[in-house]
Amino acid sequence: MPCVCGIGDSTETHCLPIIKGKKLAKTAEELMRARYAAYALEEVDFIMESHTEEAGADVDRESTAQWSKQSEWLSLEVLATEGGGEGDSEGTVEFLAKYKVKNVVVEHRERATFEKHGDKWLFADGEQIAGPPVKREEPKVGRNDPCPCGSGKKYKKCHAA
Repeated sequence: MPCVCGIGDSTETHCLPIIKGKKLAKTAEELMRARYAAYALEEVDFIMESHTEEAGADVDRESTAQWSKQSEWLSLEVLATEGGGEGDSEGTVEFLAKYKVKNVVVEHRERATFEKHGDKWLFADGEQIAGPPVKREEPKVGRNDPCPCGSGKKYKKCHAA
């Protein structure tokens, strides 16, 4: 069974060694995946320890633990990465995490910033981003244009009323 982060042979061989401190994440993406797995596995200590000092100051351990426990973690999709490689000192990972709370599926899209302190990658900041903008396929109907339903009336007197 693959790792809960979506890649790797198993959670035990992929993310758990990072979560348990047996090895360090080599890249920002690897830390991001381990953090997602930590939420899914309710490993709150790792979540708290994987913040920079500044980022960790804003995190409430109790609410983090509660969110981790009350959610059913469904999937993680890494959408883009910038920097964050083994030779970099900072990087960003844009991701989409899906989870379920009280039978409601939530899609959390975020652009996370990571910093490397010595050999250790740490989460520095995250910016939640909206999904892709909705693009209108058909032209916009003006108030005085004929109604697209074919009634022969002006749009403002038909479906816009």
